[in-house]
Amino acid sequence: MKAARLYEYDPAMNVELRIEDVSPPTVTGPDEVVVKVGAAGLCRTDLHIIEGVWKDIMDAKGSLLPYVMGHENAGWVEDVGSAVTSVKPGDAVICHPHQSCGICLNCRYGHDMYCEHSLFPGLGLDGGFAEYFKTSERSLIKLNTGITPLEVAPMADAGITAYRAAKRAAGLMHPGAACVILGVGGLGHIALQCLKHTSGARIIAVDREPAAQVLAKELGADTVLDGGPDLVEQVRDLTGGGAHVVIDFVGELGVENICWKLLRKGGEMIVVGYGGKIEIPTLELVVNEIKIGGSLVGDYTELVELMELNADGKVRMHQTEYKLANINQAIDDFKHRRFTGRGVIVP
Repeated sequence: MKAARLYEYDPAMNVELRIEDVSPPTVTGPDEVVVKVGAAGLCRTDLHIIEGVWKDIMDAKGSLLPYVMGHENAGWVEDVGSAVTSVKPGDAVICHPHQSCGICLNCRYGHDMYCEHSLFPGLGLDGGFAEYFKTSERSLIKLNTGITPLEVAPMADAGITAYRAAKRAAGLMHPGAACVILGVGGLGHIALQCLKHTSGARIIAVDREPAAQVLAKELGADTVLDGGPDLVEQVRDLTGGGAHVVIDFVGELGVENICWKLLRKGGEMIVVGYGGKIEIPTLELVVNEIKIGGSLVGDYTELVELMELNADGKVRMHQTEYKLANINQAIDDFKHRRFTGRGVIVP
């Protein structure tokens, strides 16, 4: 099969993935499933992997290189293990990014992303930037009738990461409260749609890219700002003192140290993007009683919930498609923000 493999890390991202012929994965365990990839989302984490940000974590048991990235996958079941009963060859599926064990205490509580024995295709073992990849039955969700893998692949990670943050934000706000979304990219535009359908909050979308600003307006943001030097003053004026919740989908380039300044007293900042370092005087935390916390990928049931919102037409992925042979162009376009929303690799 054809696969795009990473051979070395490079902080300057001057390396390219190599398109090669490799042996396709095969079922070796009773709960395993081989999926024919219909589409695989391109994630900012993929850029960070190439940069070497994840090197120490991924190589803890020895170097993985060369290996196949791609952790936002959807496609059709190709082959199944002897114990698999919930899916069969030919079924269209989306794949939760974690392969969880199902028996540790975290799994029993339903927290797949905290699984003590989790595996992560595309981030620790071969993923979906290929014609086929292998996962487990526990990770699969059958798609609703009429929904194709191409339409939803990035929701396997970008979608549920955004949904998890939006769901948490919705629980913190009453109707009329203000929520600021920093970054209307592959995750931010999903969170915006989720908030529109799960809360009565007023949504302020912030992005410097004109195309992202247009998309935010189309998706129903109440206010769209360009993130200029007077952003803090603009938000405080619009909200009467600051936002109730700020969701930071950037997490670097200085944005992470602007976000907390957008909060009102008692407000909460949800950090999704990463790469930077938050610096805040402890006095600000105490006097204003603001909270700052991270948000990880959503769990299996949250992906089920998101698929229902998608099937009902309430949440859609805005994406640009690339053939597997053009994956390096997709990565470069993503790095330089030449498209809005998500990039999707189609084998």
